[in-house]
This record gives sequence, structure tokens and C-alpha cells, in this order.
Amino acid sequence: MTIDWELHKAAVWRQRREVLKPVSAIDSVALSDLLGIERQKNLLVDNTQKFLAGQPANNALLWGARGTGKSSLIKAVFNEYNGQNLRLIEIYKSDLFNLTDIVDTIRELPQRFIIYCDDFSFDINDSSYIALKTVLEGSIEQAPENVLIYATSNRRHLVPESIKDNQDSQMVDGELHYADAIEEKISLSDRFGLWLSFYQPNQDDYLAMVDHYFADYNGDRQELHKQAVRFATSRGSRSGRAAKQFYNFYFGQNEQK
Repeated sequence: MTIDWELHKAAVWRQRREVLKPVSAIDSVALSDLLGIERQKNLLVDNTQKFLAGQPANNALLWGARGTGKSSLIKAVFNEYNGQNLRLIEIYKSDLFNLTDIVDTIRELPQRFIIYCDDFSFDINDSSYIALKTVLEGSIEQAPENVLIYATSNRRHLVPESIKDNQDSQMVDGELHYADAIEEKISLSDRFGLWLSFYQPNQDDYLAMVDHYFADYNGDRQELHKQAVRFATSRGSRSGRAAKQFYNFYFGQNEQK
């Protein structure tokens, strides 16, 4: 299947059929929906604007705690700028071996593409990230100027780090020399020029997110906050995701009464 990129603005890779499937219904999250991550938001927006203007821009790694807005920020940036010739391709970690072939099909096109890779984490013996390294910087072929990779991960270096890795490191003339295993892991994340870290918000910031979803709520807001805190505690997470889930849960419960 050949995609008409003038008509379609996003696609997802389907491994079984080995095709890019156009996406018509895109998650409508907006930048204004994302609270408590202003620094990360501004940096990714600035990077994307440079990319669209043909200026030097960086591949971006968004890493940190679950549910803190990493994936939502990428989708919100795309929604903000897809009217400016920006296109989005999603590929799953298990399909990374196809990444170079996907890039070959778009590198000569006039549109600008963000390749979105969500929830990256690689096992120690997983070699699928090699294709990612190649596209980022590690090939004799110049990286395409119309493609950036925006990836999310719970791990800063994408690959698990073990105690043994650190035991194999050593001090030489007063300088720390990492073990080969650590060097290999760092070399992957180092290919992302923009690192954005995400952390769970404090309770005040979490409740501000709740208030954002309940902007039109006319009931007892103090009681609402108590329930929201109780909900987050039961989930073991204060985050934008928990705030949205509480909103869905609250109205689901009240509709049943």
C-alpha cells in the first residue's frame, strides 16, 4: 500500500502485512491539556519548530515515570503542527528491524516526518535496537534531513543496567572508564540530542490536573480532591494519566447512580 501523504497525516507500521497503514482517527490531545510539564513542552515545541523550518534539530528521548505525559506530549506536538507539512509514523519496538526500510521510502519526500517509538526498553540480549542506532547516526548513509525520531522510555539509557556492568568499570589515572557493556548502552541514548526527563508531580500539581478535567464541576471540590487523592493512592501513582482515569472513573460511577 502506497500512502498519499498529502491526504494522510499519520500512519502506523503493520508488521504482518509489512505496510504503513494510514491513521484517520488520531488521539486529539492538545498542548493545552498537558499540565505540569511546561519545560519539557517548550523544549520539544522549539525543537519541532526548528525541524519544520529546515534548521538543525535533534532526535528526542522522553524518559521517566509512567503516566507523566511522555507519549501525550509527542502526540500533542504533532496535533499542533500537522497543518505545517508535519507527518507522524508510529512503529513498535518489536518492528525496529523494518525501520531502515521505512526511512528509505520517505527520505526523498517533501513532507517532514516524526517517527514515534513508544515505551522503549530493551533486554540485555535484545539486538533490535541496532536498527535504531543506524537510523539515528551510525551508517555510512547520511541521516535524512526530513526525519526525526521521538522515542519514550522508562529508562534513561533504554537498556537495563546491572551491578555487574558497574563492577567491570575501572579507574585509570583518576578517570572513570566504563565497562564495554555500559559504553554500548550509553552509545544508544547518546544518539538522541534532546533528553527530556519526566517525574511524578507532587500532590498540588496532581490536583491541578484533576481541576483541569473538572473545570465545569459545580459540586464539593474539596470532597472531589479527597476522592482524587484516594484514587491516585490506590493506583500507586500521581500523574496526568491518573487524573484522566479518575475523571473517567468518577463520571462512570455517577452515571450508574
